[in-house]
Amino acid sequence: MTTAVAAPAARFIVLEGIDGAGKSSQIAPLVAWLHDRGRTVTTCRDPGATPVGDAVRAILLDRQDLQLAATAEMLLYMAARAQLVADVIRPSMARGEWVVSDRYLLANIVYQGHAGGLDPDTIRQVGAVATGGLEPDLVLLLDVDLETAARRLARPLDKLENRGTAFRSRLRAGYLAEAAGQPDRIAVIDATGEPAVVQANLRAAIERRFPELQSPG
Repeated sequence: MTTAVAAPAARFIVLEGIDGAGKSSQIAPLVAWLHDRGRTVTTCRDPGATPVGDAVRAILLDRQDLQLAATAEMLLYMAARAQLVADVIRPSMARGEWVVSDRYLLANIVYQGHAGGLDPDTIRQVGAVATGGLEPDLVLLLDVDLETAARRLARPLDKLENRGTAFRSRLRAGYLAEAAGQPDRIAVIDATGEPAVVQANLRAAIERRFPELQSPG
């Protein structure tokens, strides 16, 4: 009698960190590695990855002429995220795929909460409604000092990146505070080293969380 082999479970992984931490450059090699381990992977960015999300992203990050109140800013992110969950994340996971996202709800909790002055717990509550309670299985927090992050941002800055050193300092402190409170969900990765070293540490953190990915032997 042939024994059926269960398909790999769908997983949801999020990369987070202050601007300049190197998230975007790490996603492609991470996804390639997951493919090598037999996983089908969908990637996305938050906000973005849907027509609604891309339109909201343009308002939030590119429209220098629009100055948004913190609550309005947070709610626009939530609207884009609700569409992302409905159109991309949930359908992908329903097909058994892994999802790797560049940012998710934690970004709002830190950017508009810890750094922006809104109550982080209120943002969590709004986020639970926007996402239907969908939380990542693992958040990989790329942590980097402010000086290194600033050197890496050698391009025109968007509205969030332009908010100054004090804002970025609150961002980093907020991320680390959230990680300290959720060690089972948020893995802190030192992102100051060479990209290959950071990538190796990301993979190791994923293997610790999902032992089924570990290579035999």
